[in-house]
Amino acid sequence: MQTKQQTDAAIPFMKRAAATLATAAALALSIGGHAQAGTLTIESWRVDDLQLWETVLIPAFQKQNPGIAVKFAPTAPTEYDSSLAARLAGGTAGDLVACRPFDVSLSLYNKGHLEKLDGKPGMEFFAPAAKTAWQTDDGKDTFCMPMASVIHGFFYNTRIFKELNLEPPKTEAEFFKLLDTVKANGKYTPLVMGTSEQWESHQVLFTGIGPNYWKGEEGRKALIAGRAKFTDPQFVAAWEYEAKLGKYLPKGASAQTYSDSQNMFALGRGAVYPAGSWDIAYFNGKLDMGAFPPPVPKAGDACYISDHNDIGMGINKKSKNKEDAYKFLAWLGSQEFADLYTNKVTGFFSLSNHLISVKDPIAKQMIGWRKGCASTIRVNSQILNRGTPSMENEMWNVNAQVLNGKLAPKDAAAKIQAGFAKWYKPQQ
Repeated sequence: MQTKQQTDAAIPFMKRAAATLATAAALALSIGGHAQAGTLTIESWRVDDLQLWETVLIPAFQKQNPGIAVKFAPTAPTEYDSSLAARLAGGTAGDLVACRPFDVSLSLYNKGHLEKLDGKPGMEFFAPAAKTAWQTDDGKDTFCMPMASVIHGFFYNTRIFKELNLEPPKTEAEFFKLLDTVKANGKYTPLVMGTSEQWESHQVLFTGIGPNYWKGEEGRKALIAGRAKFTDPQFVAAWEYEAKLGKYLPKGASAQTYSDSQNMFALGRGAVYPAGSWDIAYFNGKLDMGAFPPPVPKAGDACYISDHNDIGMGINKKSKNKEDAYKFLAWLGSQEFADLYTNKVTGFFSLSNHLISVKDPIAKQMIGWRKGCASTIRVNSQILNRGTPSMENEMWNVNAQVLNGKLAPKDAAAKIQAGFAKWYKPQQ
């Protein structure tokens, strides 16, 4: 059974993958041990991508590399980490390994399961920030090639905005005025999100709106260095903002699931939906919508977006097809792969420095935010989840309680800081 932080990147995918899990399980059983001499086997939790790999990505690679057989062998997201670890330890894992960000993959590298990739063909197309999620703490070793990130923001129903004469907000004051207008109208839910599953409260909303307060990477790195605490004003202010948003949630939000929220917004019953870019594919064809980044506290403030490193690819150190695996990895770093993946897996954005023409209009809007806003990652993703109590677990609970009006912002900050200081020396 995974811990909650281990499912960090998998949660949204699990909600959409139910229909294909049986297929993946059958596939896993049919191939027995994953490793096959002469055939490159790709390990992944992205069950949804099976058809894409088989019909688009693998054929594109083979067009340039004829004679190299490739098999995409996904495992259900909830089982991936434990199953992969067991196969790696037993010498039966595939040649290429889809990498979770940060600690899960770092653990695999530290145990000697993944190749060091610094200086390998294809790695030159990724900036240092793109590689952060797949490096040792000192930044000296990179063990997975970055593939894609997801971006946080808000979706809005264009029909409702037109009906109520609303415009996408740029500041928090404009945002609250907009939400008040929708609430006063009475026909629609202003902000469509539930807190039953808790993860959205933290991973989507808090880590989306918070960077505008703690200044993105500056604040995140200050926590790691011990120069800042969660009880500092810039972090408490983010929880205060979140608490104010709570009154705009649907009735019965504490019992509303992620799927409930998706359905509510898709059916046109809500005006604004706190979103991750992975949600784009679900809503496409269901309603007309637009997107806006988290509004800044005041006009003229610098803006920051959560542009979270989500998936990478590494090479099994015991691969029997290592030469071909490196050829495949070099192709993953190419312009061709960046274009294909970004446009076929809507809402997942290449972390390479290749110029990409994004076709989906909402995805194009969201990736365009990189031009005007500084990118950061989820505040506790690097190092901060390693102790006891688990910060990821506590963040889920704390942020849900803040939105539900059950926990004051200053108390939320104090709880997270107290747990952090128990085990992390720079905070003691």
